[in-house]
Amino acid sequence: MHVQEAEKTLGATIPWICDSMSNDLKHALGNAPNSEFLFGPDGKIVRLRDWSNPETLRKDLEELVAKVDNPTRASDLKLNFKPPEPVAARGVVPRIKTPSRMQPIVTEPQPGKSPYYVKLRVEVERQVLQGESGKMYLGFNMDPLYKVHWNNLAAPIKYTITAPDGTKISPVTGKGPKVEEEGDVDPREFLVDIEGANPDEPIEVSVKYFACNDEQGWCVPVTQKYVIHLKQDRDGGSVRRGGSRGRPGSGSGGGGPDGGFSVARLFRFDKNDDGKVSKAELPQQMQRMLDRFDTNGDGAIDRKEAEEMERRLRDRAGIGGSRSQGDDRRPQRPKRPN
Repeated sequence: MHVQEAEKTLGATIPWICDSMSNDLKHALGNAPNSEFLFGPDGKIVRLRDWSNPETLRKDLEELVAKVDNPTRASDLKLNFKPPEPVAARGVVPRIKTPSRMQPIVTEPQPGKSPYYVKLRVEVERQVLQGESGKMYLGFNMDPLYKVHWNNLAAPIKYTITAPDGTKISPVTGKGPKVEEEGDVDPREFLVDIEGANPDEPIEVSVKYFACNDEQGWCVPVTQKYVIHLKQDRDGGSVRRGGSRGRPGSGSGGGGPDGGFSVARLFRFDKNDDGKVSKAELPQQMQRMLDRFDTNGDGAIDRKEAEEMERRLRDRAGIGGSRSQGDDRRPQRPKRPN
């Protein structure tokens, strides 16, 4: 369904390759959010980067295959982009404010009669995973692939939480807001208190709601169940909710430590291709970091200085063993998942 929607929306004619729903390939290739692998005809990895760099990739292809006179440009593809038709109103339900440091945890939908028109995202403050008191976020999001919206003429969404002995959650039940619009697709969000959680004992969530598909002409009551496992979801990524979350670039969406820094991305600003990035080549908002990086005081950042800074940032962020070598030419073995 994702591939069909992408082809329809983008008007693309290139082949698409999708990972499994459990992200098996992503895990096997090191679990990095935007990594880059170049395979030779024998199936062996000849280039590997933790962060994709299109400019360096083109240099690789010129070296390994051949240089082309007229590289394909985006405008040459003549993509017939068609924005998805709005299913229902959006932006009518205010987003809630959440603590600045939360992380997604594993949520397992249980078998049921209906498709999961609503996807549940659960996040907790970090201390919750150690059994301490904190906040747990429940976000019920309409899956756009099904083109379904909330039926606000019926009873609002209602959730019920069943916690194991020793785990305190409040409130254990909640209802969505009353919305004047007949239908909308905004998330239904809740924030609850949780204490004494045991990572070995899952939490159950049951949800009831009414879903409508105007295109197919139906509205149905739906009851679905999820099991929440109190362990970090490595595929959960990060979400920005109107600036209420942590710094931009945190989680898998940021592209690296310290708000997205990586050697490969920094050297995109090396306009004269001299192997250094000077203050004049940097955007104004990045120029202030020059003094931090320029350890030899020559007024520019060379690759050695950038790699050392990246190593320190990764150590500080707790990202051990990860490599982002920019244009490293050595074949490397992908990291095995834990």
